[in-house]
Amino acid sequence: MTTATVPVVLDCDTGIDDTLALLYLLQHPAAEVVAVLSTAGNVPVDVVAANNLGWLDYCGHAEIEVFPGAEGPLVADLMTCEDTHGPHGIGYAELPAANRQVSERTASDAWIELTRDRPGELVGLVIGPLTNLALAIRKDPDLPQRLHRLVIMGGTFNYPGNTTPTSEWNIAVDPEAAHEVFTAFGIDGAPQPIICSLPLTEQVAFTPDHLVRLAEAAGSVPVERPSAADDHGLRSATSNSTVRLLTDALRFYFEFHHDHDEGYLAHVHDPFAAAVALDPGIVRTQPAVVDVELAGSLTRGTTVADTRGFWGRQPNALIATETDVPAFFDDLLSRLAELARRIG
Repeated sequence: MTTATVPVVLDCDTGIDDTLALLYLLQHPAAEVVAVLSTAGNVPVDVVAANNLGWLDYCGHAEIEVFPGAEGPLVADLMTCEDTHGPHGIGYAELPAANRQVSERTASDAWIELTRDRPGELVGLVIGPLTNLALAIRKDPDLPQRLHRLVIMGGTFNYPGNTTPTSEWNIAVDPEAAHEVFTAFGIDGAPQPIICSLPLTEQVAFTPDHLVRLAEAAGSVPVERPSAADDHGLRSATSNSTVRLLTDALRFYFEFHHDHDEGYLAHVHDPFAAAVALDPGIVRTQPAVVDVELAGSLTRGTTVADTRGFWGRQPNALIATETDVPAFFDDLLSRLAELARRIG
C-alpha cells in the first residue's frame, strides 16, 4: 500500500459495506477523509446521513463534516433496499446517535467547493448512486477536471446483475446520473474513473472466518463465529463494542445472502473500492468506453463497455478486472482490528 496521504471525498449511501469502507478509511494511515457526502440509495438520505454522523462520532472524528445529498434520483422514483441492509441501513447494529447535525451545505455544493479549494488534489470515491456528483457537474461542468482521481463502485460487465438480470444496484438506482458522470470524465483533462464492478467485487466475500480473525486480532472475547444454523437476529455478546457492532451488522448481511442462495457470506464491494481509491496499484484495469442503457424496457440501468472500438470513441474509464483478494482482506481486517483496539 502507498504511504502517501490521499485526500478522499467519500460519497455514500450507508449501508453495511459502506460502513466498512468508512471505518477502513478512518483508520488507514494513508487516508485523509476530507468530507462525507450522503445520498439516498440503500436507505433514504436522512438515514444515510444519520449513519454517517453516528459512525464518525463513534470513531472520534466529529471534525469531519457530513453533507446531506440528493433525496432521490434525477428522473426515476427512489428504490431502497432495507431487505439487504436492514431498516436503518446497518443490519442489526444499534449505533449511538450523534450529537451534531449535518452541514447546511448540500453534497453537490460540497463537490464543487472542495474541488475548487484543492484543485488537482482530491480523490473522489462514490460507493452509492452517482446522483450528487451528477448534480454537481450540472452546476459546474469543469468539476471533473479538478479531481485527481475518481473511483466508482458500480456496474457490471458481461456478468449477471444484482438488481435486475443485467444491472448493478448503484447504477440501477439512478441510471441518468451514472450516464452523465461517465460522459463527463475521461475527456478534456478529466481523469478516467476506475470502476469497481460486480465481476470483481463479488469475489470480495466477507465470511464468518473473517469475523473470527477480526475478533482474535482485536482481543474480543468470546470469539464468535456466526453460522447459517443460528436464529435470524441473534445479537453479538462479544466484549469489544466495535467488533460487536460489526458482527451485528454483518450477520444481517450474511443472512440476506444466504436467504438468496449465495452462501452464508457478504459481498463487501465498498471497502474494496476504498482500497482502490487509496492505491490503484492493487488492481489490474482495462480501458473502455463505458455508458449506461437508459431506454431499454428490459435493460434499463445496464452498464455497457466498448473495449474494441465499435463506437469510435476514446476510452473514458478503466474497469478494474483483477486483484489479490486475500491481500485485500489482510489489509481490511488489520485496519478494523486497529480501530477496534483503539475504541474498545
